[in-house]
Amino acid sequence: MHALTTATATAAPRWRRAVLALAVSLALAGCQTAASTSQQAARPQAAAVQVAALPALPTPAAAVPGSELALAPQGSALRRAHAAIVVDAATGAVLHEEDADSLRYPASLTKMMTLYLLFDALSEGRVRTDTPLVISAKAASQPPARIGLKAGGNLTVSQAIQALAVKSANDVAIAVAENLGGSEAAFAAQMTAKARSLGMRHTRFVNASGLPDPRQVTTARDMAILSRALKSRHASRASAFTARTFTYEGRSFQATNNLLGRVAGVDGIKTGYIRDSGYNLAASAHRGGRSVIAVVFGGESEGARDRQVTELIEQYL
Repeated sequence: MHALTTATATAAPRWRRAVLALAVSLALAGCQTAASTSQQAARPQAAAVQVAALPALPTPAAAVPGSELALAPQGSALRRAHAAIVVDAATGAVLHEEDADSLRYPASLTKMMTLYLLFDALSEGRVRTDTPLVISAKAASQPPARIGLKAGGNLTVSQAIQALAVKSANDVAIAVAENLGGSEAAFAAQMTAKARSLGMRHTRFVNASGLPDPRQVTTARDMAILSRALKSRHASRASAFTARTFTYEGRSFQATNNLLGRVAGVDGIKTGYIRDSGYNLAASAHRGGRSVIAVVFGGESEGARDRQVTELIEQYL
């Protein structure tokens, strides 16, 4: 009896251990199954996120309003923040940079791309310098700077080039966008697509003028790329940026680029200002066989911006 009791007592722990081992095994199998099920469920979600993160390709020929947002750079632009870059206009080599890849608001530097697409249209024979651009009510209603276009009227492509390069006219920018793109939104999509093709990786356009819109962003480096492309690929037409006056219907308008005729060698290119950008300037200069492009964002005033650009030109030219 004692021996049986002892044997039973000895077997009991073994039985308990076997049951415990079986329970643990079943639990582990359940955890592995749950983990496998969880991973399988997670895979489609991860793929969906990855696909959603890919930028959509632009369709400039039949741009859909808002499609330019598919090429959106990430982040927000800093308000009235300084940024600068100087590049060799011939080689593209960077000579100086400060926050050159930080997002900024382009303001009227935008019109450099508006003009780039207009120059493309001229080169491709889609328009001529004497082609009339029809003025819509939207174009005529734009705030200053403007030259006072009247709805239902027109101006020629040649006049539009001068008005944009010299006066930075918002009404003319919209007229160009609507006549070339069918709508300003469609034209803005073409502007953004062109920016990508030029290597401007951090620029998004949503309008043709540069008037305030928090979605419209760029960088100093991107504007230097655009300036250089204008000066090299459309060299003969980019001479419009050297003009210091423009006359339309008896009114004379002065160039917004204060460095023309004041700083030796400066031959363009474009100014810009809105409250959120501060005072911007992309300037090109040529002396003694050398050319540079200097871009400054976020100047506290016209004078401060002009001094900064002048100093950079003097230092690196």
